Amino acid sequence: MQHHSILCSQLLSKDFIFAAVRRCFAKEPFKAPNSRRNRTETRVSMEKGGLDSAGREFKNAEEMWREQVGDDHSKKTEWYRQGVGYWEGVEASTNGVLGGYAQVNEPDIMGSEAFLKQLLSERFPDSANGQRHLVVLDCGSGIGRVSKNLLIRYFNEVDLLEPVSHFLETARESLAPENHMVSETHKATNFFCVPLQEFTPEAGRYDIIWVQWCIGHLTDEDFVSFFKRAKVGLKPGGLFVLKENIARSGFVLDTEDRSVTRSDLYFKELFRQCGLHLYISKDQKGLPEELFAVKMYALTTELPKKVHRTRSKVQANRPGVIK
Repeated sequence: MQHHSILCSQLLSKDFIFAAVRRCFAKEPFKAPNSRRNRTETRVSMEKGGLDSAGREFKNAEEMWREQVGDDHSKKTEWYRQGVGYWEGVEASTNGVLGGYAQVNEPDIMGSEAFLKQLLSERFPDSANGQRHLVVLDCGSGIGRVSKNLLIRYFNEVDLLEPVSHFLETARESLAPENHMVSETHKATNFFCVPLQEFTPEAGRYDIIWVQWCIGHLTDEDFVSFFKRAKVGLKPGGLFVLKENIARSGFVLDTEDRSVTRSDLYFKELFRQCGLHLYISKDQKGLPEELFAVKMYALTTELPKKVHRTRSKVQANRPGVIK
């Protein structure tokens, strides 16, 4: 149920478009966890209202989730079944998984590559001379678009995780050595046809777990559960990369593909609940104006030692657990 195309809210009312689609780029540096104001902002964000794709308003996320999945296991099962069902009816192509916006592929890959290169140079400098065997997990891999165009060029092994079987089979064929060979030391190794909320990675296998345009299908509870489970899959010093659509505030519920687009503050509260630390984040540039804003987050399981500075501010921005 990886939502590779909730990039756009093209069929919604004007009020919904104003609330959910307008770009919202973070201008302020991340605040350390001893900031009372920052703790209040992130926690209040969970109480902010949101909208669904019909323009219906919700008082807060709790109200929305109570209605969508409640405490009934069967309702949650149906939520996920409908999500996968939506994507099972989508063509296994770049245009299909990007919701008719195939032109998004190039700027998306370019933005991700710049972000990835920074992370590799700072976190894994020994990989440049081949002294580190790099392994990545591509979550919500779809047809292998990100793996093929980006990850396999930088990682020795790429594992793909995708619950929609015809997407994964397309990825398997596309990344087969006879069809796509970067070098003998760069390959797609495993193809897991498993939903994100049910997956637990092999312990200590991955340098980076890449999660792009799929986490919106998970409930808040399963979001936190997934990242807590997935921590075991990281090597020492490993990172999560989350690349996702960003709502202007609160959240946006897509009732067709069963996904939720969360605001930046909403994400940061969930990161806090996961016990994750923000290493660095960056806004994706160059996407069509009618689409949601997109943001990339690099997250660590331990407090990073490095201090990042923003271009617009000279004060140190020491990442901490998000509160």
